[in-house]
Amino acid sequence: MGVALMATHVFNWRDIVTTRYKVVLAYDGTNFAGFQRQPHQRTVEQVVTKAVNKMAKDPVEPIVIYGAGRTDAGVHAFGQTLHFDLPYEINPEGVRRGLNSMLPMDTIVKAVSIVPNDFHARYDTVGKRYWYRAYQNEFVDPFKRHYTGHFKFAADIDRIQQAIGDLEGRHDFSTFVASGSQAHDHVREIYSAKAWALPDEREIQFEFCGSGFLYNQVRIMVAVLMEIGQGRRAVDCIPALLAAKDREQARGTAPAAGLYMKKVYYEQNELQADLIKY
Repeated sequence: MGVALMATHVFNWRDIVTTRYKVVLAYDGTNFAGFQRQPHQRTVEQVVTKAVNKMAKDPVEPIVIYGAGRTDAGVHAFGQTLHFDLPYEINPEGVRRGLNSMLPMDTIVKAVSIVPNDFHARYDTVGKRYWYRAYQNEFVDPFKRHYTGHFKFAADIDRIQQAIGDLEGRHDFSTFVASGSQAHDHVREIYSAKAWALPDEREIQFEFCGSGFLYNQVRIMVAVLMEIGQGRRAVDCIPALLAAKDREQARGTAPAAGLYMKKVYYEQNELQADLIKY
């Protein structure tokens, strides 16, 4: 007599209807070893994941978060975006308040919304905006050291402004990517690249908006622009650097403390409106 075998199914709560939440997060990166989880390190992903699972009251399966991008140790964010799923629905304002009551003081949830279940914080982006603060002084300012990149020698903002436009457009940014990058395609489009000096001219600020950015790309671009401003490179050197596709031609990297992930875009109309505004 044959024995009938019944198919078995391992229960997975993601098989049932879930609710996907999009979260906009700000954090002071000073005491984080970056965004991505690392063994025995304090990271943004680690503290947010812990808070989400605590809020969900220890679900059957751990809740996983997915971020729009990885920031390095010491890099800050005004608008990092992530998503996660819950096996039930909670009012978004309740999620925001609940997470903020559990997160450490260097991290805050700015906004929460319910999104379609096919939304992905990383793969659905249409653009990102980064801000960089470069502080010029012979010595490090102890009150600025965690929030600006220190540059010992002063740079001429006029030279920087003449050069920065050459970074705009669609280019192969192989010269401007650090070793360790997992990206095989180094072609990216920069929609807008701007620089300005604050009134006392001690601080120069940069803002870049693009389709996406490679590992350390913004910090390498800032380092090159500051070298141009200091007269260590020609104003018209950027096209040749792009053509070289050689990291050895641009070896400097601006300090992490001056970099901020400002905003992540998911809608073309919002991106275009900001490009007009800024």
